[in-house]
Amino acid sequence: MKILNKLRYADDDVTPLGRLLLMRAPSLFLGLFLGLFLSFITSEFEEVLARNVQIAFFIPFVVYMADAVGTQTQSIYTRDLVTGKASFKRYLVKETFIGLIFGLLFSVIAGGAVYLWLRSGQVSMAVFLGMFGAVASAPVISMVVAEILELEHSDPAVGAGPIATVIQDTSSVLIYGLVCSAVFL
Repeated sequence: MKILNKLRYADDDVTPLGRLLLMRAPSLFLGLFLGLFLSFITSEFEEVLARNVQIAFFIPFVVYMADAVGTQTQSIYTRDLVTGKASFKRYLVKETFIGLIFGLLFSVIAGGAVYLWLRSGQVSMAVFLGMFGAVASAPVISMVVAEILELEHSDPAVGAGPIATVIQDTSSVLIYGLVCSAVFL
């Protein structure tokens, strides 16, 4: 098992620098191109952003909260993949509930804070719904990416971070943008 892990998983203590770069580069370059795609997706909501610039204040907030929840899931799941303790089905059920619960909790807090700050029911509703959708989906996205990499015999700890992050960020912007479009257009 230790020999397999040294060949398959990045270990900064023993893996040569060149090998570490080669292991990390594909997911980072994919993230670079997907990040450009994320910029394109964001630009598709220009009309709704122009209609109410206040919704732009919350894009980084919604994206960050979803990413934080997804990163926690991914870190725990990839750690347990390496130890052989991870059951995708069991994790998927629990992490789906965690996403839904944190999504609801954070949405209520964020929506309430936005309303108290801006006194806008529309902006508050958009942040509430966008936050809920983005946070609720984050654990599933991060787990699916890690599981796909594991099934491909790639090191999920190396690839899942950059790939899951940009997919989750794109999903968050898309969810928030669609919600804002429904609320404001």
